[in-house]
Amino acid sequence: MGKITNALKKAAEERLQRIDKIVKIQEYDRVVVKKMGTSNIDSRIISYFDPKSPITEQYKVLRTNILSLNKGKPPKTIVLTSSIHSEGKSVTTLNLAIAMAQSINKPKILLIDADLRRGKLVKYLGTKQDVGLTEILSGRAQYESALFNIDIENLTLMASGAVPPNPVELLASENMKNLLQDLKMKYDYVLIDTPPLISVTDACILGAQADGVLLIVQAGRTQRGIVSRSTELLNQAHAKLLGYVLTSIEYHLPEYIYRYL
Repeated sequence: MGKITNALKKAAEERLQRIDKIVKIQEYDRVVVKKMGTSNIDSRIISYFDPKSPITEQYKVLRTNILSLNKGKPPKTIVLTSSIHSEGKSVTTLNLAIAMAQSINKPKILLIDADLRRGKLVKYLGTKQDVGLTEILSGRAQYESALFNIDIENLTLMASGAVPPNPVELLASENMKNLLQDLKMKYDYVLIDTPPLISVTDACILGAQADGVLLIVQAGRTQRGIVSRSTELLNQAHAKLLGYVLTSIEYHLPEYIYRYL
């Protein structure tokens, strides 16, 4: 597969000794994805700009692994989180949501930005949404008014909304539980982007309500002890950890593979 730096290889090997299921989102040095037209969507949302790129294929691998869980009866509500900030959590969530919406059976996907402190969904999509999850949970809006779309069939999105004074209380409320139950009936899969685990308890609260959690880990940066602590926090919250997604793995892409793709 090419050369991996010794430090990165050692870190990956250490994680693999403790991780049962892991998907690697790879960054290829030969692949450059450019924004097309006048779209305001962030160029890191590669599944949107280039559905056939080698990097997008890795998100499809992740999609396949999720859909094959539990003997073909995968979880419907999935929380995505990380241990610390800047591990690629929100970018991974958006790319995965698009890849799932592009499945051959066209499932109905809803992506919720549940980071009520620093939600980034609208930033990455280059749009503005005044109504979001905060307004729904605080009773100031119906959830239908917070839904919006981009030009991806079967993908619906919900922004985080205004920053509230009490995010933990809102996410732990009966309104949140009832909302998830309603959305499970209307969508095939609901992906929930949440804040990092080490900083705040939001992801644990939602992880306990959802069917499962994916933990994003950045190779070469996130220490093994931090990942272990995050796993412990999820276990203490009785959240079901589905697996880990390892980001920022760098491989050289052989010429013959590049030509085939």
